[in-house]
Amino acid sequence: MFKIGEVSKLTQISIRMLRYYDELGILKPAKTDKYTGHRLYSVEQISILQRIVLLRDSKFSVAEIANIVHNWNDEFVIKELNRKKNEIQKEIKQEQQRINKIDKFIEAINCDKDEIHYNVVFKKIPSYKIISLREIIPDYQSEGILWEKLSKFIKEEHIEVSRQSNNNIAFYHDEEVKDNGVDIEVGMVVKKIGKNKSGFIYRETEEIDMMACTMVYGPYENIAGAYESFCYWLDKNSDYQISGINRQIGHKGEHNEINPENYLTEIQIPLIKV
Repeated sequence: MFKIGEVSKLTQISIRMLRYYDELGILKPAKTDKYTGHRLYSVEQISILQRIVLLRDSKFSVAEIANIVHNWNDEFVIKELNRKKNEIQKEIKQEQQRINKIDKFIEAINCDKDEIHYNVVFKKIPSYKIISLREIIPDYQSEGILWEKLSKFIKEEHIEVSRQSNNNIAFYHDEEVKDNGVDIEVGMVVKKIGKNKSGFIYRETEEIDMMACTMVYGPYENIAGAYESFCYWLDKNSDYQISGINRQIGHKGEHNEINPENYLTEIQIPLIKV
């Protein structure tokens, strides 16, 4: 049997955490000395604690570790490890996006271009027949999940979609930008209206008489700068007012272009003159 101090040295887990694991029932000592109250651990428990260390270092929370330890079997553990791996990969992607933004900020400062101006043009947008999917998703970066679902449904149902470059539309229904729980609808222009099924809806989009449109070249990270530029444009052109939800059309994106530098996204914001 090993004393708690010895176990701490052998497993690189602090005595405080070993006591915490005991209190939570994650791993109780094999024996407690009835005279001294010292916690004693068996050699078999060292192996369990090594597993706990691996889980801890893999960014599993205490609650997640408890669940895995109490329900340990290979299939379940592999499933949980894959889930955590996907979470970490998503975090890495988000951090890389932050790095890209920093790089662009540095580049703009070095080039003395702290403002990038985007041309705003007016268009009259006709009504389109679309097949769409609208859901509340975790964040804006999760929009691709909706496109994957919609593309799969279109393929399975053999739906005939338009071949024009502006055949895809994303609608952002929230009245404000949200950190989580965002309301997004994605749609593809179709030749004819069909029957709704499993959350996939056929509908006709609203005709917009005055749509302010601007083109964004390059990675999706550039889109934020285009919206900022539009804010300045709207401030200078105060006789115009936003009259509805904004849309985005991916003329070139993940679906048809490998190099993000070649992406072309169109932002559309409906306006009225006041």
